[in-house]
Amino acid sequence: MRRFALLIAAALAVATPTRAEEVVAGLSQDNIGITASFDGSEILIYGAVKRYAPEPATGPLEIIVTLEGPVGPVTIRRKSREMGIWVNTDAVEVGAAPSFYAVATSGPMHLILDPVIDVRERISIPLAVRAFAGPIEVSDVRPFTEALLRIRKDEGLYQLDEGAVHIVEGTLFRADFELPANLTEGDYKTRIFLLRDGNVIDQHRAAIYVRKVGLERWLFALSRDYAPIYGALSLALAVFSGWAAAAVFRLIRS
Repeated sequence: MRRFALLIAAALAVATPTRAEEVVAGLSQDNIGITASFDGSEILIYGAVKRYAPEPATGPLEIIVTLEGPVGPVTIRRKSREMGIWVNTDAVEVGAAPSFYAVATSGPMHLILDPVIDVRERISIPLAVRAFAGPIEVSDVRPFTEALLRIRKDEGLYQLDEGAVHIVEGTLFRADFELPANLTEGDYKTRIFLLRDGNVIDQHRAAIYVRKVGLERWLFALSRDYAPIYGALSLALAVFSGWAAAAVFRLIRS
């Protein structure tokens, strides 16, 4: 009898969720096609909080959503004026920087996220730039990373929108992201963090696939897989364009 009771207790322990609250989420689209007329897109990330117990009487529910593009190395160069000429004097190579990174939150980042959790999960934009590659030959790398963040923010590639996650009745939520026209092809990762008192109590991950389609996809594959043919076609197109422009000019003059 005692053994049977222990088996029942073990089964209940397995069946009982380890978290009192979990994220259930979805995407408005998980595939984006880049064409010649592509001028950006919008992604809606929505979901709900699934509870297995009454809502805890602790801090308010907060949500952070991140959308990260393909990661790759970036070389940041600093120019200085030498003998009247602007030349590259210093350079720092970042080993892993997202091509696109957007963060939407339900409140001010510094109030809803513990800095220790931020360092561990790499949620904020500065921490999304992962690491430096190779030896660092400058004494202070902060101007280089700040320049990278500033340039990509100006291009719309790095975005922080505090208060953009809307929570309805402490259960439903949604976040809207605007993707620029200069997206990099690849796999984009979505992370949804459920927080209370600055700590992550659950998170959800999903993927969005961005691909060139149509003629753009064919030209991209041709340039990668058949570079000599792509070069010959480009040269032929340039020659034809020059000849056509000259012919039109002669007709206009005559």
